Amino acid sequence: MTETDLRGRKGHLLSKAEILFALAAFAVLCVAVLTVAPQLVEPDDFAYRASIVALTDGYPLTLSTRQDSALAMQLADVGDGRVLAGPGPSSEIEQWVQLPDGRWISQKDPGYPFLAAPFQAAGIIRLAPLFYGALGCTGLFFGARRWLGRYGGALAVGLFCSSGAALLFAWRDYMPTFTDASLIAAGSGALLWAMLAGEAAARRRTWTGLIGFLAIESAVFVRYTDVVVLGCAVLAVLAARWRRPASVPPGAAGWWLGSVAVAGAGMAVFNDLIYGGPFKSGYPSGEITFSLSAVGPNLRSMPAHLLQAMPMILLALLAVGWIAARWAAARWPGREQGGHEQGGAASLDLAVAGTLAASWFSLWGLYAAYTWTTAPDLSSLQAVRFYLPAIGAISLLGAWLLTRLPIRAPLATVTAAAVVAAMFGLGVWSYTSMRACPFTAVCDRTPLTPAASGRSTLARTPGHQPSSSSRSSPMPK
Repeated sequence: MTETDLRGRKGHLLSKAEILFALAAFAVLCVAVLTVAPQLVEPDDFAYRASIVALTDGYPLTLSTRQDSALAMQLADVGDGRVLAGPGPSSEIEQWVQLPDGRWISQKDPGYPFLAAPFQAAGIIRLAPLFYGALGCTGLFFGARRWLGRYGGALAVGLFCSSGAALLFAWRDYMPTFTDASLIAAGSGALLWAMLAGEAAARRRTWTGLIGFLAIESAVFVRYTDVVVLGCAVLAVLAARWRRPASVPPGAAGWWLGSVAVAGAGMAVFNDLIYGGPFKSGYPSGEITFSLSAVGPNLRSMPAHLLQAMPMILLALLAVGWIAARWAAARWPGREQGGHEQGGAASLDLAVAGTLAASWFSLWGLYAAYTWTTAPDLSSLQAVRFYLPAIGAISLLGAWLLTRLPIRAPLATVTAAAVVAAMFGLGVWSYTSMRACPFTAVCDRTPLTPAASGRSTLARTPGHQPSSSSRSSPMPK
């Protein structure tokens, strides 16, 4: 066997090892999620469940009062209905609101029911978040491997699946949080591959990038605030076309940005038809508020929640700093830093990391100004959901750090795998902790009742009025 044959066989074995590592990481997530009985934890779970069941049963997005009552009775028959107490007319379903024309609709953004309804109809709703999680892992694997080389994709998938927040929201099958985070991860990985795979056919790169944009656009339909991530992707394409024209295939920008325009127009028309305005949603005006006065309190309270649920943010932050330092060192006057090749690699890393960090920081910066999360007694389960969509970017940056450890290859591989294993240990601990203590105010006194027994025990949250059945504070979904 020639030396070339040996190298090819070794590369093939390494590729199989990467795939097996990534599959094992996703399998651990699935086992951790599916071996725990599902629960409807917050009012949001009930609201989304009603929308998904209504769509599965053939109801339109909006219901008449009679249809609303019938759906509430249907859900109550299986122990999942909630009847609201309070003055004035109200839906019998948690967090549903009445439109000006008298019809009822969920307060939540409407995208997730469309994505989950096929699974509900097939009786496998528990697999819905995991299916979209698999898409996210696939995008991350190929995007990271293209950017980082050997083991980059496997490590990115490992970090993505190891987060306690990812485990928690993959377990909550009627919540969209893990789904929109996974769609963003899938789209980010697809775009990364399309813009770096210079040797691939232009048509293949164009279609892959288009799929990436469609994934991120779907995430925006699930959670409207994800539009900041979509905006960063658009700016990245425009900047790459200006600074690195070869990274955008001929004609691809038109398809990609045209897709964004069509999606934006479609959502505006949808909102206008359903809610009465292109920029309206199911939330009454003034119920969702962002303010600079909330930044200080959030900066004091949120880091502890985020470190518990997503400890890999420390790896990602180190990666951002290291990449910036390498780029600055490569441009230092009088220092070659390995010549043009290393300087080019540092510039490419800076461009990719800068885009990922921009989408991460813009989303987290938006929610740093969210007034609801300033409540001092908020639990990690309640708070971290808003920050989870950045987990794909965080995983890619963390994988960069693990593939650039300044030690010899065999030891570096073992060390990187050990770090991912440690992250899984922390993630499972965090996942278990957040499930056991979902609400800070009541976790020591009132256990969470499984959905199968009828209802979940709800914590008193800001805006929560004591009554036989309560409505939670607004959460921008």
